[in-house]
Amino acid sequence: MKPPVDATTVPQFIRNTVAHIHPLTHPFLQHKVGNDWKVITYGEALAKIDAVSAWMLDIGVAKGDRLGLIIENGPDYVFYDQALQQIGAVNTSIYPTLSEAEIEYILNDSGAKTILVGNPFLLRKVLKIANNCPALIRIIPAFDDFEKYTDKVSLNAGVIGFQQLIAEGTALVEKHRNAINSAREAILPSDLSCLIYTSGTTGTPKGVMLTHHNLTENVRVSLHQIPVIEYTDLFLSFLPLSHVFERTATYHICLAMGCQIAFAQSLELLAKNMGEVRPTVMNCVPRLLERIQDKAMKNGTSAGGVKSKIFLWSLGIGKKYREVLESGKKPGFILSQEHKLADKLVFSKIKEKTGGRLKFMISGGGALPKNVGEFFGDLGIKILEGFGLTETSPVMSVTEYHRQVYGTVGRIIPGIEVGIQNVDTKQIYTVQTYDNFKEDYTSEEGEIIVRGHCVMKGYYNKPEETKVAIDPEGWFHTGDIGRFYKGNLQITDRLKNMLVNAYGKNIYPTPVENTYLKSPKIEAVFLIGDKREYVTAIITPGRETLQETFGLDNAFFEQPDLFIEDQNIIDWISQDLRKYGNELAKFERIKNFKVKRNPFSMDEGEITPTMKPKRKVIEKKYADAIDELYQQAVEAD
Repeated sequence: MKPPVDATTVPQFIRNTVAHIHPLTHPFLQHKVGNDWKVITYGEALAKIDAVSAWMLDIGVAKGDRLGLIIENGPDYVFYDQALQQIGAVNTSIYPTLSEAEIEYILNDSGAKTILVGNPFLLRKVLKIANNCPALIRIIPAFDDFEKYTDKVSLNAGVIGFQQLIAEGTALVEKHRNAINSAREAILPSDLSCLIYTSGTTGTPKGVMLTHHNLTENVRVSLHQIPVIEYTDLFLSFLPLSHVFERTATYHICLAMGCQIAFAQSLELLAKNMGEVRPTVMNCVPRLLERIQDKAMKNGTSAGGVKSKIFLWSLGIGKKYREVLESGKKPGFILSQEHKLADKLVFSKIKEKTGGRLKFMISGGGALPKNVGEFFGDLGIKILEGFGLTETSPVMSVTEYHRQVYGTVGRIIPGIEVGIQNVDTKQIYTVQTYDNFKEDYTSEEGEIIVRGHCVMKGYYNKPEETKVAIDPEGWFHTGDIGRFYKGNLQITDRLKNMLVNAYGKNIYPTPVENTYLKSPKIEAVFLIGDKREYVTAIITPGRETLQETFGLDNAFFEQPDLFIEDQNIIDWISQDLRKYGNELAKFERIKNFKVKRNPFSMDEGEITPTMKPKRKVIEKKYADAIDELYQQAVEAD
């Protein structure tokens, strides 16, 4: 069974599913309560969704009103979102990790009337700034005993618990039944579905306006590109639904196809949850896959001896087997038998830790290093890569299931145009679409531009910024540098990240950083070198590996010194910098570096909620340390 995806508005997804795919009694959502996974059916979910809609209408929420959410992934997010979507209100999700000042800015910029709040920590943030948000009329805690926080505060906005809201709304459903149905039918594809505020690596966050058409068409063409997703699939969701990648690639796709969604408890419990729910599909970010690779390599080789030899032999066989398949040939008898043995001895054990049912994972939120994709391919675990931005709904390209080109982010989706434009002259080198795809095509490098159904309506309250982002010909300028390679889109770096050294050489940090990240000793690399004679870096070591190698306790990482000065540790990292630096051009190699004791912090404003470093913030904050790097290097000369 392959149900048609013909929704033109977001609330039509779930209605189509219960009309054509599943009965109301079929499982829809799963979340863990205590020690058990609780299943919520479509019927149970729709009852709560209608109750929330009825309550919203009863307090005067109207089409186009912005309603806020600052809550972790879970069923309450779905109930609230679907309720506001079907009456034409606008989802304004806020990252739970944002500061109070950022939350206040988003609430005021959007004019949000209500906010659903996930836990006591988040509620305390909201309570501190609520009276600075004049449009806010209701605060809705999604947990019990919230009164002990709200009773101590004088608030302009009213407060109601989410469970009480649902109870009140349930009694109002029949009163507002016709109004709910009429509101849902009155939604146009061109109407605003959500506001998603950009991470803000450079300046004030901007509210990206995405329409129902943006989102539903993005789902439709993504499913066209990955036709192996079926209504029987179970997705494990752990990336934040406040980010457009998880919202589209898990939530909306599951709504459209009738797949189940299980919500992971946390990143720390993700591995445990995978074993419990045994997902068939999961979306992830490159760093998670890198960590899985590091752990698998460590477990497979740390014991040495025969076990290590079997592990490395198996990886070698997996690589040969993968390369034969990718060349379009059929593996020979001997290689096939060797692969069966490698799978039995090694690969099946690694797969079992994911639950043993994974068909594939989709990696997004950043470019996946080529060697990481190949590693999982050698194990027989398929990783599909996608690319896009909040402003593009988000998917612009995604790997086809049957055609893997590692180091690329897949084929352009149907219905849009993607161009490569010279950064300086603005000449458009090429425009590629789904229909003119050629497996052997490679283009020149430049800024990636796009136009078509995926492009946002604009930035909320920011017409001038919208004009800068979308030119008069309708091209949205992504700010990403890339090219086409073997017909697929390949990302080089962010335009704003590009470093130009003192000799005029362009250095794109991401591929350089990814080369050094092959080292199991290194957790993160922040490259420096703009207008400088050579490249330096701030390096964060892998904490677990560092502790095991040097016998360090947790107190070592709690010391006040930001940087590690131990020469033995510096020399230990230098070994791998020299090793992997040989893969780079001389002007790209790290000449000097500092070892940061702990990773860059979101609380300190050093990284965005999507874990991207804020270059200007970091360079300003660590200016003295950076100057030392160049002074030390000069003195060393």
